[in-house]
Formats: sequence, structure tokens, C-alpha cells
Amino acid sequence: MSSTPLVPESKLPALGTTIFTQMSALAQQHKAINLSQGFPDFDGPPWLQQRLAWHVSQGANQYAPMTGVASLRSAIADKTAELYGWRPDADSEITVTAGATEALYASITALVRPGDEVICFDPSYDSYAPAVALAGGILRRLPLQPPAFRVDWSQFAGLLSARARLVILNTPHNPSGTVWLAEDFRQLWQAIAEREIYVLSDEVYEHICFARDGHASVLAHNELRQRAIAVSSFGKTFHMTGWKVGYCVAPAAISAEVRKIHQYLTFSVNTPAQLALADMLNDQPQHWRELPDFYRAKRDRFVQGLAASRFEVLPCEGTYFLLADYSAISDLDDVSFCRWLTEQVGVAAIPLSVFCAEPFPHRLIRLCFAKQEATLDAAAERLCQL
Repeated sequence: MSSTPLVPESKLPALGTTIFTQMSALAQQHKAINLSQGFPDFDGPPWLQQRLAWHVSQGANQYAPMTGVASLRSAIADKTAELYGWRPDADSEITVTAGATEALYASITALVRPGDEVICFDPSYDSYAPAVALAGGILRRLPLQPPAFRVDWSQFAGLLSARARLVILNTPHNPSGTVWLAEDFRQLWQAIAEREIYVLSDEVYEHICFARDGHASVLAHNELRQRAIAVSSFGKTFHMTGWKVGYCVAPAAISAEVRKIHQYLTFSVNTPAQLALADMLNDQPQHWRELPDFYRAKRDRFVQGLAASRFEVLPCEGTYFLLADYSAISDLDDVSFCRWLTEQVGVAAIPLSVFCAEPFPHRLIRLCFAKQEATLDAAAERLCQL
């Protein structure tokens, strides 16, 4: 008998290590300031940490209910009602997941059948395409053009075919820092109202929005929310990305299908963390209410720090990312420039082209400003030397 090991045929042959992992490793290797991967270099609220420890000490260490602990789902419903003027049913329309990425995967798996077409907007977050591929779907990408990155709704209408099943959107938008307006949701509804098309709205940065009118959510649109899934992330809101707790809100019939997938992906999510987050939402709501001002101050400090540089900083209306055009500094493509920037300048960034399927001719990089002031100041000082 042959002892040759079996090598499975890859379902995702084009995928390797993500650029985020690569750049973080390169930053560590060269002791660079890491503004690439999107996580804070500061800790979350001490009160939240204390509540986690308290629940652990009280024995809340066994499986949580598959849909999420009741107190957390109720608190999410209350927050949703305050923000968007509509209260989802905590029992049938809210599901707590192991981070937003699991919610996205479970949603796509639940809704997409082989041969279905899924529309997303490039640049787009890197988890969408693999999930669509694994579900047997066909991804149709609509490019958004800098610096505004607005949706061309006539182009969008041209992408809609009889096989269109799902639209994936992201607002506030990673990586561009732009936000959808209520008018965008109106245009989306006008385009799909007569079709059997679902909407997956990735809103993980809902509380990090600097737009004058605040965050426009799919949940605030009366018709769209009846066929939509909205995904959010406590990791983004409470600076605890390592906790990997998120949730999704959807009508009961859609939630039931998402839960079938969730049940066999993770079944349930960290129990004491859920209870601590429920306490945080109920007792410390000022945290998420004040989050726009908190991150606006970091954005403005970093933008001011880069004012003397040769980078052209694009407007940022949300998320904790800035885009910067380096055309005045280098002719390198963005991947090569980011490697050079990490190795020679000591600042790690993400090339924007990795968020796009088609060649991206613009010289743009993404910089994360979810950092301590000293980190941002040191990075800006290095970048201003170019």
C-alpha cells in the first residue's frame, strides 16, 4: 500500500495568507509601527473587563443558548430601537455570533444557492468572496471610484439579472472611510423592490461614524429591513477585537435559516463575555454614544500630523481607517510601496488593491488610526520625512 499522504483538492485554491497577517508579521519583523491590521493598540473599558471577571467568578462558564444570552439580545433590541426607531424581537430576530465574520459567513451560506449571483461593491472586505464561493455563488463586483467611492446606481441596475440573489454592502465602508446615505438605501430599494433579492448590510462600524446625519442603517428603512440582515461587532465598539462577539439582526424567517448555519459553526458564543457585554450596554450606554467623538479626535490628530507630509489624505466619514494617496512620493505599485514603507520607513499599511478583484490603478494605502496618541504621532513623524 502507498504511504503517500492524501492532499485534498482546495475549495479556495487562489487563497493564501491574508495581506493583513502578512503585513502584521512584516511589521513585527522590522519593528515597524503597525497601522495595517485594524485593531486598537489600547484596551477596552476597565468596567467591561471587571464584569467579565465577575461573571466568570460566578460560574457563568458553560454553554450559552445557541441564539445568545437573553439579557444581551434584549439589550441589543433596546439599542437598535434607540438608534433606528424600530425594535427587533429579541427572541426571533437577533442572533449573537462568534464575531461579525461568522455572522457574514452564516448569512451568505443561508441565503446563497449554487449559481446565485451576489453583488458587492469594490473595494470590499476580504471575507465576502470566499463565503460566496463556498456557497456556490457567483460574485458580481461593482467598482467604486476614489475619492468619493459612491455607488453609480445606473451601473448597479445593469448588474441585476434573473439570477441575482443577494446584495452585500458595507457602511461605514472599510477601507474607504465613506458612508452610505439614506438616499442610497432609497435607491437600493427602488432597484430591487420588484425582485427576490436579499440584502446583507455589514455595519460593524455603525458607532464610528462622523457623518453629519449620523449612521444610516438598513434597519431604519421600513421596506428593506424586511428582507435584510444587518451585522454588527462588539469588538469594534468596545475595543475588544479578540473577544470575537458580534450579532446579526434579521426578520424571523431569515434569522431561522441563519441560525441553522450558526448552530453547526459555533453553536454558541462565550458565555461570560456575552453577559458582560449585556451589562455594558445596559449600564454604560454612554460608551457607544460617545464613540464618534472618541475616534473623530484620533482621526483629526492623525490628519493634522500628516498635514506636512507629501501624502494626500482622503476624507474619512467613518471607520477607523484613513486612505492616503502616495503618488507624490513613489511610482511603486501599492503592494510594493507598503512593503517598502514597512521595511525602510518603519510604518506598516495596507495596499488598497487587495480589496479589489480587478486591477486597481490608484496609488492608495490604508492606515489605521485606532491607536494611542503617541503611536499616531510617531507614525506621522516618520511619514512626514518622506
